Amino acid sequence: MATTITRPVMAADTGTAARRPVDYVWAIARISLGWVFLWAFLDKTFGWGFATPAERAWVAGGSPTTGFLKGTGENALGGFFGSLAGQVWVDWLFMLGLLGIGTALILGVGLRIAAATGSLLMVMMWAAALPLTTNPFMDDHIIYAIVMVGLALGGAGTTLGLGKLPIVQRNPYLK
Repeated sequence: MATTITRPVMAADTGTAARRPVDYVWAIARISLGWVFLWAFLDKTFGWGFATPAERAWVAGGSPTTGFLKGTGENALGGFFGSLAGQVWVDWLFMLGLLGIGTALILGVGLRIAAATGSLLMVMMWAAALPLTTNPFMDDHIIYAIVMVGLALGGAGTTLGLGKLPIVQRNPYLK
């Protein structure tokens, strides 16, 4: 059986690998997932009425974690997660996480950090929802975590992102 090895095609004038259609698909997936996180931050901050009504907005004194975490009371780990609901430090960590992860994914910089922190956030939200009602173990939180890790490992920040900037290339923690 023959083995085929595929190598990136080098663009003649730039010395960089030519973009493949799949690179753009992953870039769009990265930006889209980033928007999911950034939108959650914006809606919870300002209460634009999509998932968060204006009177429960963070700027109006609401807690961005209370709604979800208080709703976990009957779940397997509900006691633990319910005790975190509404605590100022939890609200700040959650909101900074949404903002940082969303911004990193959209810009294509810091994908390794975004994948690690985003996956941790998604796994914690998945654990808070246990037991799942529609599947024994798999839900969108796990899928998002897998995709974020894949985006970081695949270097998806270099297409339609800032991942090719020299400062990013020189500093692995920014990749």
